Amino acid sequence: MARSTDRNDYQDLPRPVGAMAKDFADGHFIPPHAHKRSQVIYASSGVMRVQTPQGAWVVPPHRAVWVPAGVVHDVRMAGAVAMRTLYIAPEAVRTLPDECCVVAVTPLLRELILRAVELPLLYDEHGAEGRLMALILDELRALPVLPLSLPMPADPRLLRICKAILDEPSDTRTLGAWGRQVGASGRTLARGFVRETGMTFGRWRQQARLLEALTRLAQDQSVTTIALDLGYDSPSAFTSMFRRALGRTPSAYFGKQ
Repeated sequence: MARSTDRNDYQDLPRPVGAMAKDFADGHFIPPHAHKRSQVIYASSGVMRVQTPQGAWVVPPHRAVWVPAGVVHDVRMAGAVAMRTLYIAPEAVRTLPDECCVVAVTPLLRELILRAVELPLLYDEHGAEGRLMALILDELRALPVLPLSLPMPADPRLLRICKAILDEPSDTRTLGAWGRQVGASGRTLARGFVRETGMTFGRWRQQARLLEALTRLAQDQSVTTIALDLGYDSPSAFTSMFRRALGRTPSAYFGKQ
């Protein structure tokens, strides 16, 4: 019997963890929705962009996004995505964050997730299958949070700026120039960015470019094309930013070197 790929079939399981495998084509969009259960969204290939009203999270291979129960989110695929999702009863993971975040996926957790999607939905909680699911929960509690999020402000003026930059990441206008467009001083906008996103304007724009770069790299765009499209003077300048942020070059990050 084929295993269900309908997320609704996993919300009321009489088990702490339900694991679903589903593949998506490049560009596929899952509209805004929420779950009764908390969710670990993992892609064994491809990149996903998860977005909520509060921010956006990019999920490259070997990473996963944690989405607490009840959080409205949408998902967009970049490249062919092999999504492997864990639906977890909220009471089973009380120590995990109450906000979305990206976490590293260890080699052990990766293999556990890939095995979990092969198990019966009503697995034996008291046998080897139950121990495997318990180990998944132990691994999740120990995972480090990664800097792959982009918080969104609530202030309409700041939100207008942010949406414009997301539409055109190469935009290099200063806050002073933006202020003349949205009706606020550059100083007021600068304070607002730090207050509402925890980042300076420059840091927020760099993070937006970084997340866009990850999406484009997953679609096999060249480093040169990405660098110029995102407003960098040269591929080397873009690569330096990428290495500072994520600890390795763009091609090495996706295991191409």
